[in-house]
Amino acid sequence: MDVIGRFCKIYTDICQISPDDLEHIYADDILFIDPITTHHGIDEVKRYFSNLLTQAESCKFDIADIFTCSPNGSKEHPSSHSKVTHIANWTMTLTLKDSDKQITLDGTTQLGVSDDSIIYHKDYYDLGEMVYEHVPILGFVVKKIKGKLAK
Repeated sequence: MDVIGRFCKIYTDICQISPDDLEHIYADDILFIDPITTHHGIDEVKRYFSNLLTQAESCKFDIADIFTCSPNGSKEHPSSHSKVTHIANWTMTLTLKDSDKQITLDGTTQLGVSDDSIIYHKDYYDLGEMVYEHVPILGFVVKKIKGKLAK
């Protein structure tokens, strides 16, 4: 199985893995970025996931699509030198241990693959939808602002 297949398998349910399993997909010098923080190196990423695993009852990703990109430019854009080789669209379903409430969130991940390891991982999702909208007073304010902006 290639690294993208292993990535999809691991992210099926993050709570069913050990942080050490991440070594099967991520390179030692992985750059992992999400809207909350940035991690450099496999050890930092494993610590980040260890913390997630202590807080989450369940964290599942339904990966709807994975697209392959041209990392070193193309005929149409020869000057493009992106490190992104794949883009994944997903829906995450998260249940925290201290809550019965499920958080469902759509997002996109940019991946860079080299030598059958992921060297670059960047997540894009609505942080307000994931965090702020679930804090009682703050959630009300964020939803109110979103409602006014949508008009």
